[in-house]
Amino acid sequence: MKAQRNAVVVVTGASAGVGRAIVREFAKRGNWIGLVAREPDRLEVTRKEAAALGGRAIAVAADIADPVQVEAAAQRVEDELGPIDIWINNAMVTVFSPLKEVQPEEVRRVTEVTYLGAVYGTMVALRHMLPRDHGSIVQVGSGLAYRAIPLQAAYCGAKHALKGFTESLRCELIHDKSKVNVTMVQLPGLNTIIYEWAKSRLSKKPQPVPPIYQPEVAARAVY
Repeated sequence: MKAQRNAVVVVTGASAGVGRAIVREFAKRGNWIGLVAREPDRLEVTRKEAAALGGRAIAVAADIADPVQVEAAAQRVEDELGPIDIWINNAMVTVFSPLKEVQPEEVRRVTEVTYLGAVYGTMVALRHMLPRDHGSIVQVGSGLAYRAIPLQAAYCGAKHALKGFTESLRCELIHDKSKVNVTMVQLPGLNTIIYEWAKSRLSKKPQPVPPIYQPEVAARAVY
């Protein structure tokens, strides 16, 4: 289902990188967008960008790893913008480190945001979409869901898990003849701020596996 003008779209991880580019891509086509991320100040910057491009947007500060906050974010979007048409699970975190040096709490956080955050977002989206028999859920995945690389074991594991989860859900929706769609967009190496933000124990600055693309390429694919 391609977004139509004034479709109501939720984007998690909306304050930076691919999420921010996705917001811009939908906003310039006049869609209404719920921006979900943890940092209110960055969310507000993205919200203003969306408005300047012709979209309508609200900023909802929430931790995607907390299912209660995810449900509250969805309800606020529906209350202020209307029924959700599209839900995009984009939030992620990673750690650049040999696994032997990674701490258990770091693995937990990567898994809670990158995998469970998408699971919680999907479950909330389904609770809103299934009764209406309408909607699309987009998982922002990675080529690392198919071929893992060293020094990002927790992140690769989370993306593999999300792929399996999504394939299972797709079978259920097909069985039920549901008009709710689910898809996963597997991204390449991208030039995003995560390489500045993420915790790293590497001796050199991390970068994506080439070829490296700009976030706008990913945003167009998601749209």
